[in-house]
Amino acid sequence: MTRVMPKGSNTPLSAVDAVRAVLRWRVAPGGPDIDVVALLLGTDGRVRSDEDFVFYNQPRHPSGRVRHRSKTRRGEDLTDILDIDLAQLPAEVERVVVGGAAEGGNFAQVTGLCIQLYDIARGPDAEPLARFDIADANQVTAMLCGEIYRRSGGWKFRAIGQGYASGLVGLATDFGVTVDEDEEEAGASAPVTVPAQQSVPDGTAPDQGYGYPQLLSAPPMPETAPEVPPQAPLTAPEVPPQAPLTAPEMPTQPAPFPMPPLLPEPEGFALPPQGPQFLSVG
Repeated sequence: MTRVMPKGSNTPLSAVDAVRAVLRWRVAPGGPDIDVVALLLGTDGRVRSDEDFVFYNQPRHPSGRVRHRSKTRRGEDLTDILDIDLAQLPAEVERVVVGGAAEGGNFAQVTGLCIQLYDIARGPDAEPLARFDIADANQVTAMLCGEIYRRSGGWKFRAIGQGYASGLVGLATDFGVTVDEDEEEAGASAPVTVPAQQSVPDGTAPDQGYGYPQLLSAPPMPETAPEVPPQAPLTAPEVPPQAPLTAPEMPTQPAPFPMPPLLPEPEGFALPPQGPQFLSVG
């Protein structure tokens, strides 16, 4: 039976080795698209490195225990999914925070927003273990939906529903993710700008064409192309003058061999007269 959770409540995940966290919302005309994210936190409540941030551009944790799945659509509902192997997570990971980011708008434009947790071992037709409906998202562009955390040798899930007007950058930096300096200087109040996402046909995952802001450390791209030194004009090499071509002298041919004289006909010899010839057809 699914437990419907109010904001701030928690529920144990007893005897669950792996969970599927599903962020679900309803498509609205002109509304934003949503992407699910996860942050793996240590005992200090921060990521150990930028690799602990799992999102669209980094869909698999190096341990392989947290994976971002393909987005799907059924009817008017869209879902974005994370699979989390609780039993195999590194021991130093104390919490897994599950959040979402809005692209092309804010969460106030989204209806039916909720997060559901499933026991993967029960199969795709099982009911969710827990459901948290996020009803007070307001005009924020990032959302901390909930967290899965260790407690007394097991795992629990807490419903949070905390919004971030500073967008995904604000959410990520709160947990120690390194943000590109250009984005940080732009101000924490500015929403994250990402490319337009493609529509998702029913029952299929979208092409991997829509993007996420580049939050992980990377060398900045140069604003202008480097100057190219002027090149000397190309000239054809001089060709030395050639002597005029002359035909070689032909060797002198010997005189032709004289035709031998005809032999005289013997006396008294004459060819018989030739009459008309007829071909006899049998």
